[in-house]
Amino acid sequence: MIRIGVDFGGTKIEAAALDAGGGERARLRRPNPGSYEGAIGVVAELVIGVRQQSGAPHGPVGVGVPGSVSPTTGLMRGANSVWLNGRDFNADLTRALGVPVRLANDANCLILSEVTDGAAAGVKGSAFGAILGTGCGGGIAVDGKLLEGANGVAGEWGHTPLPWPVEQDKAPRCWCGRKGCLETFVSGTALAADHARVTGRRMKADEVIAAARTGDRWAAEALDRYIERLGRAFAVVVDLIDPSVIVLGGGMSNVAELYEDLPGAIAPHVFSDVWSARIVKAAHGDSSGVRGAARLWPLEPATATA
Repeated sequence: MIRIGVDFGGTKIEAAALDAGGGERARLRRPNPGSYEGAIGVVAELVIGVRQQSGAPHGPVGVGVPGSVSPTTGLMRGANSVWLNGRDFNADLTRALGVPVRLANDANCLILSEVTDGAAAGVKGSAFGAILGTGCGGGIAVDGKLLEGANGVAGEWGHTPLPWPVEQDKAPRCWCGRKGCLETFVSGTALAADHARVTGRRMKADEVIAAARTGDRWAAEALDRYIERLGRAFAVVVDLIDPSVIVLGGGMSNVAELYEDLPGAIAPHVFSDVWSARIVKAAHGDSSGVRGAARLWPLEPATATA
């Protein structure tokens, strides 16, 4: 059996076809047009393309999305691509594709991918996946299965407040309308914004990191603040679910300093005399989202060992 997944990102939309063993048979990517009808058209085009390339049958599709689906109304909510909010994206995609569609939060897709055959494969107990990119989000798996919660918001970490704030943590306004969300402190965008607030210089996150590595004092201090804030943010996750592994995805997952310095930034804030957990980069990189989306539909029993 071949399963189709779609990763619906803010700047790009990607589709992939996976075989029963997780092998990639096809993958296509297009820019996100930034409009509702246009994006539905791109998803349909990509799904048709990967079906043709992989020889996949006309079956269901899994889609990883920013935000989540309300269990009450069935409408999208909490997406930073705000034009998705309030729309029946599942029904509209189902109509456009002509097959059943299952939606899940993009961070949920990340952790599902990684507990299946990635950096958290075989983990007993809980695992936490964090996307640290343009925004930030979280997903939880327990014994290899997604934990979505009674209202479908389990792991919505990016829109909780920064814990144990200090004077330098001036709470910025978040796109969601609240102030001080983690997304405004621990996303890659937040690192760049924090550096700009202090220095008056506008640089991208990767430029700030490169400058820090060359000895730029202001960039180094911005990176230090970022890691310290991220440590506090993860400490709350530890206090709630005590994961055996924390998997990082998104652009900031490529920053080596995080893996070196985060354990020391987390430990002082954990409500315990002892703490340890692996902090690892997503094994499938930016393909984890689309791989997890494909796995939102289980294999049919007759083909599970194919």
